[in-house]
Amino acid sequence: MRIIGIDPGLARVGYGVVDVDSQQMNMLDCGIICTDSSHQEGDRLVEIARDLRKLIRIWEPELASVEKFFFYRSSTTISVVQARGVLMMTLARFSIPIVEFPPMQVKLALTGSGKADKNEVLDSVMRELKLINPPRPDDAGDALAIALTAWFQR
Repeated sequence: MRIIGIDPGLARVGYGVVDVDSQQMNMLDCGIICTDSSHQEGDRLVEIARDLRKLIRIWEPELASVEKFFFYRSSTTISVVQARGVLMMTLARFSIPIVEFPPMQVKLALTGSGKADKNEVLDSVMRELKLINPPRPDDAGDALAIALTAWFQR
């Protein structure tokens, strides 16, 4: 099964694509979709949708795993929620089934503890995918963790 994991954001959307079956897990791609902060927010959302469409066409995922948003009191909360909405809409337009996981559930699935820190999660991602070097930037590693969670929770 090919799964795309997505860590939503407006400035940076982390993505990770994995191929998994009963025998092995392979990372196919990971990275970030970056938007230019000097552009209007609407243009940045269009850019996110366009870049996600490209990734979907290249990798043809069978499932999307998206981090569920927690409501924080921050100046970026609404922008991140809007970006997440664009991501969800784009995935739905390609009829890709979507599962959602809050950060605590991702940590629990990968480390056995919902209170694990970022390094513990990253170590688990590297071990599961047999990576020599950690995925960079952090958003890409988070997206891989989200993708793996979908496989573990199937």
